[in-house]
Amino acid sequence: MIQLVEKRDGRVVGYNEEKIKAAIRKAMLTTESGEDEALIQKIADRIGMTGSERMTVEEIQDRVEIELMKSSRKDVAKKYIAYRDQRSIARKAHTRNLFLEIIEAKNNDVTRENANMNTDSPAGMMMKFASESTKPFVDDYLLSADVRAAVKGNLIHIHDKDYYPTKSLTCVQHPLDRILHRGFVVGHGESRPAKRIETASVLACISLETAQNEMHGGQAIPAFDFYLAPFVRSSYIEEMKTLENLTGQNLEHLYNAEIEDYLKKDLDVLDGDARLVQHAVNRTVERVHQSMEAFIHNMNTIHSRGGNQVVFSSINYGTDTSAEGRCVIRELLISTYEGVGHGSTAIFPIQIWKKKRGVSYLPEDRNYDLYRLACKVSARRFFPNFLNLDATFNQDEAWDANDPRRYEHEVATMGCRTRVYENRFGPKTSIGRGNLSFTTINIVRIALEQRNILDPKERVERFFQRLDEVLDLTARQLDERFQFQRTALAKQFPLLMTVLWNGTENLKPNDTIESVINQGTLGIGFIGLAECLIALIGKHHGESEEAQELGLKIIRHMRSRVNEFSEKYQHNYSVLATPAEGLSGRFTKRDRKTFGVIEGVTDKDYYTNSNHVPVYYHCSPRHKAKIEGPYHELTGGGHIFYVEIDGDATHNEECIMQIVDLMDKYNMGYGSVNHNRNHCPSCGYENADKNQSHCPKCGEKFETIQRITGYLVGTTDRWNSGKLAELHDRVVHK
Repeated sequence: MIQLVEKRDGRVVGYNEEKIKAAIRKAMLTTESGEDEALIQKIADRIGMTGSERMTVEEIQDRVEIELMKSSRKDVAKKYIAYRDQRSIARKAHTRNLFLEIIEAKNNDVTRENANMNTDSPAGMMMKFASESTKPFVDDYLLSADVRAAVKGNLIHIHDKDYYPTKSLTCVQHPLDRILHRGFVVGHGESRPAKRIETASVLACISLETAQNEMHGGQAIPAFDFYLAPFVRSSYIEEMKTLENLTGQNLEHLYNAEIEDYLKKDLDVLDGDARLVQHAVNRTVERVHQSMEAFIHNMNTIHSRGGNQVVFSSINYGTDTSAEGRCVIRELLISTYEGVGHGSTAIFPIQIWKKKRGVSYLPEDRNYDLYRLACKVSARRFFPNFLNLDATFNQDEAWDANDPRRYEHEVATMGCRTRVYENRFGPKTSIGRGNLSFTTINIVRIALEQRNILDPKERVERFFQRLDEVLDLTARQLDERFQFQRTALAKQFPLLMTVLWNGTENLKPNDTIESVINQGTLGIGFIGLAECLIALIGKHHGESEEAQELGLKIIRHMRSRVNEFSEKYQHNYSVLATPAEGLSGRFTKRDRKTFGVIEGVTDKDYYTNSNHVPVYYHCSPRHKAKIEGPYHELTGGGHIFYVEIDGDATHNEECIMQIVDLMDKYNMGYGSVNHNRNHCPSCGYENADKNQSHCPKCGEKFETIQRITGYLVGTTDRWNSGKLAELHDRVVHK
């Protein structure tokens, strides 16, 4: 007797003969003879009584076919078989159509889910085939039933779901000094420790590129200046040794000569040791500059993930005040300003200036001149972005200006905004740690579910009740993914789990990674705070003090619950202001289908990213900073502040500095400035004219640099419809 039925998605449910009877009845009704209830019951009884205790859906349907063929109703058997075939074709049709769109290189939201990926290339197509084939497997076999229902119900989105079966982690901040001073072995290659700046630059690239193939998220270097500084001095010593060979002199007394700054100067006015030192300095500066050029070039041309995608790379710098560290910073900024190729803006690495009082922010600070240079470069090249180490939540009492390794106590971030700093299971640091996975809650959907509650107070109360239910489910889903990730073996991540992640020095190849990964974070993200508030009380937080109070109450509540989850599950949970790209439109389209077009909520093709004031809302940079600032302290998993400026910013570094001042004033952690920049790939001509699409000098079509979710894109051809709609709606803040 049949007791249990195994469905096609792997779920096991109780046997229900009514489903068999309904299928047979449906087939009968399409024939001339019509329905025969007695035969229907007879076949259902025979199958139920003679079947095995546990059977699959396909096995039961095979039995139905046999029983119908044995009966007098062969006409019904033919209809039933045809119906089964049609259902099978229908189930495959979605995958077929999806694959055809990839094959035909159609421009749609599936193929343009990630603007940093070229899905038109063979490797890109292969990755997309794999991605779209893997997601249903995750739904059917790796997610619990209520989580699967929440995804299907548009309440949550599991990021990088296609990488779920690989057990990979999201991102990591590279402790580059371990690689530069020890070398590493990965695959069939071995890298020896670096001795000069050129080698150090190349090893930085290799570290980022290799780890990208082991992870599904970004790669970052938390203290690029500190890590490379020693190799400036070693390269200087090499130049001194070259002079020794040329002059026949012993110049060891100049190896450690005190150098205030590595600046190129004319040798004609110098003589003696001063002339020799300056010659070595000049040559060293040239080598550092070439190394920084090579680093930027490599990060925009070296492909990973099957030769399809450049490394999603970020570098943090700005607080090394040594002459050598300043040399790295200066030449990196100059190289960035000059551009790559015909003067194009480099898309990667995302560069992040670490702003700190006493180091790099005030006129009397040692690195203030480099800070001004950074603002000048950002005004032309969009990078660097700015990380505020003075924000109250970004400080560490262990930081000491006299500590040569003080960078270990400085927060670093991924360029897209992901932040990892606090740690319940190890040292408070960004280095050697990263995000494990994150899931975003559609808080707009939760608000829309309460739309028919007329009493405003009751509507908001019910919103929080429902939010708690979804938060509980999301926290459990992240723990379930963690329990799956922790079973991975160290040998599956040959660089990450031997050198990069903290605590891996004692791992053997066949050990699981469980003992070290809990230092990472699990992010609970949110999207569409503005639309959520409009759905609840009719206004967003940029236009209403009442809405701002409610918005802060919502995110404070999420932060409080996240702390509870950290205790309950013993993980580093955090709230993330989600950097939504493909998700920004996906949530909206499905909610519009359910709830219809609602003004200010579902009437656009996107939801506003995280806690931002809507991109279409006209306000000043100061007002935007005042509204968004308080959310940064609540979103320890990552956040960003954007300002859109108008006109040609290339000669207006003061404008960039004013935005950083706003970050300082309103206690914000991370921010950047957006502006228009046209570049001609043929002749290199640039301007900021939004109304020009072609170069006025040679007629070539402009490349227009735009920021999408924290990183840059040189063309909008790969943007999905939601982000294109958002780009169209962006207004200047003035």
